[in-house]
Amino acid sequence: MAFEPPQRLLRALGETRRSGPEGADETDAWLEHLPELARRAVALRELTVERVQAPGGRSSLVVLVRRADGTPAVLKLAPGRARPEAERVALAHWDGRGAVRLLDTDGARDAPGTDGVLLLERLHPDVSVRSLPEAKALLEASGTLRRLWVEPPADPVFETVAERTGRQAEAMRATVAAGTGAGAGTEAAALVDAALAAREELLAGPPEERLLHGTFRQSKVLAGERVPWLAVGPDPVVGECAFDLARLVRDRVEDLIASPSGPSITRRRIKRLAESLEVDQARLRGWTLFRAVESGVRAARVGRPQDAELLLEFAGWL
Repeated sequence: MAFEPPQRLLRALGETRRSGPEGADETDAWLEHLPELARRAVALRELTVERVQAPGGRSSLVVLVRRADGTPAVLKLAPGRARPEAERVALAHWDGRGAVRLLDTDGARDAPGTDGVLLLERLHPDVSVRSLPEAKALLEASGTLRRLWVEPPADPVFETVAERTGRQAEAMRATVAAGTGAGAGTEAAALVDAALAAREELLAGPPEERLLHGTFRQSKVLAGERVPWLAVGPDPVVGECAFDLARLVRDRVEDLIASPSGPSITRRRIKRLAESLEVDQARLRGWTLFRAVESGVRAARVGRPQDAELLLEFAGWL
């Protein structure tokens, strides 16, 4: 079978090249060797391939397979810059509680040439929480997220929120200094300043740290068999829970922007999510601002001006 990466993945990898030179050569090499890597991973695990999932993810190739005993599973292959080994450690730590279960055996994991390959339980890839009405979707998504907030493993294998947002802050400053993309306008520059100031204040006195999903949103919660909903695709990080919840606040941002009551809906959403998950409301607002501005600046930098405009307008409400 041909393991052709879907267009969505190719577009996303192209964006990473435009966002900066870091890891571009490694990603190109990964794409070049992807078909052979997939064939080797399939043979090693004695899998039967059904199909490549499309549109699939933005950072990995997802292949629907069956194990030797007929059990459905998912083979996920990701380049090093997507931090698949951190995902492996996080999924093993969660052990199926709130997240998709890792099925890899030690032998398959450690075989030469199979870095960045994960074998996961099969969920329903086409059914996410986003398919539910908004209120129900937020309820189910936040309940799933709560189960992931556990003590991190003892070994320091994950980035911290301070480290990740530090890299992001530097990229935002560079964009503003260059006077291009989302940093070109006075209003956008003011939002960047506000986001950076919020980060500094939030990091000055962080609450208790937990293992976080890192990139949580409604589309990352899929229907399962063991339990109704399970999270997939973490980019795990260690930090305060408000950071994780902040991305959920802006879910369906295009609908919020289209609504004349978008700002008030957003404020109510922040209040409701903060109260239901016992997170400080002001800290949730601060991280929502930072993450929205960072995403908007990055979208402009990689050539997605419409997304940038939506995100920065949303950030302006905060």
